[in-house]
Amino acid sequence: MSIAPLDSAVASRARKRIAWRLLPFLFLLYIIAFLDRMNVGAAALQMPGDLGFNDRVVGLGAGMFFIGYLVLEIPGALIAERWSARRWIARIMISWGIITALMAFIHTAREFYVVRFLVGAAEAGFFPAVIVYLSHWFRYQDRAKAVAIFFAANPLSFVIGSPLAGWLLGISWLGLRGWRWLFILEGIPAVVLGVVTVFYLTDWPREARWLDPDEREWITIRLEEEKQAKKKVRSYTIWQALSQRDVILLTLCYFGATTGGYGIGFWLPTILKRLSGQSDIRVTLFAALPYLAGFLVQQWNGWHSDKTCERRWHAAVPIFSCGIALLLTVKFGSNTTLAVSLFTLVGACYFAFHPCFWAVPTAFLSESAAAASIGLINSLGNLGGFFGPLMVGYLVHRTHSFTAGLLYLVGSLCLSGVLMLIIGTGQPRVAPQSNVATT
Repeated sequence: MSIAPLDSAVASRARKRIAWRLLPFLFLLYIIAFLDRMNVGAAALQMPGDLGFNDRVVGLGAGMFFIGYLVLEIPGALIAERWSARRWIARIMISWGIITALMAFIHTAREFYVVRFLVGAAEAGFFPAVIVYLSHWFRYQDRAKAVAIFFAANPLSFVIGSPLAGWLLGISWLGLRGWRWLFILEGIPAVVLGVVTVFYLTDWPREARWLDPDEREWITIRLEEEKQAKKKVRSYTIWQALSQRDVILLTLCYFGATTGGYGIGFWLPTILKRLSGQSDIRVTLFAALPYLAGFLVQQWNGWHSDKTCERRWHAAVPIFSCGIALLLTVKFGSNTTLAVSLFTLVGACYFAFHPCFWAVPTAFLSESAAAASIGLINSLGNLGGFFGPLMVGYLVHRTHSFTAGLLYLVGSLCLSGVLMLIIGTGQPRVAPQSNVATT
């Protein structure tokens, strides 16, 4: 048997085994993360009336998550790279699950702000830790597909979480309203899975007893070749990476995207409720449709990006299209059916952006430089999750209409698309040539 077919067979086995072992579990963790991050949007259908909060208070409280998120994001990414991604992810999940459950017992706006801040601080580092972790296991040629599968949990968490939240809002047990049970029952799984993470995940391929020796050797060699190829082009220190032009542009691009995405995601149930006058369960079902569409288009876009080894246009076109679709929603969305259809298109475009975007930083950075840069992009970029809901809430409070707030989000999304097009890392400049064809 020749060496090339033998290597190809080993590669195929290794890639499939790694994908099936890691991606379903990471996917489940991210579903739990987003259920706990965005359940406040569904709770906003009941909580303001019970606690006397206006739209501005609710928007600020939703955004406080991202202030806490900013605090530990870069240190968390470095800890995942230099210490143990597995242990760090487990710590994050246990702490955020406990604090999420505490949301059930708030009574004042100040308590709302504090607990949302603590939930954000507890979750900080989870996403960059997983992106760093995936770079320890997947070659550049496979990374967008891997990120797409992991990131599919983002839209699917809403597909699952919206009807679940609608059901929970309708219960009243032990004298507690449904929105309080929403936080309790969605916080517990994070604690349980955090404990499981310690025993299930493996930090590095060389430690994976569940791989055959030839599979461990193949993936270790391929990833080392990729790392050495990056060093031949340029080896960045952490501080050089953080000040690198494309890292700054990626941060600004992600800020614009998350401003639009979280602004829409948080306020969508309220928009649909006021527009349609339907029950909470119907509204949450309508709100799930953009995320279902996002899941489907996201997978195709990640697959096509890997097939063509192109990132920049695969990220820029969807996020710019998201802004255009939202503009059409503002102009023609007074009809409930048309509004739901247009918001579904918005969701499809928004989620298609992410897998290709997150394949870019690890195309030209490695190790601690990549970890720190991913932490910077995700932490500062996710401040859009603070400004998006906050600005929409503020503008609704001032104008008594969602039009001005949605137009603010349109501008953010379109600016994100423009910034993506001027990033100079759209093509893989340093990915090593593989002797195995990408599938």
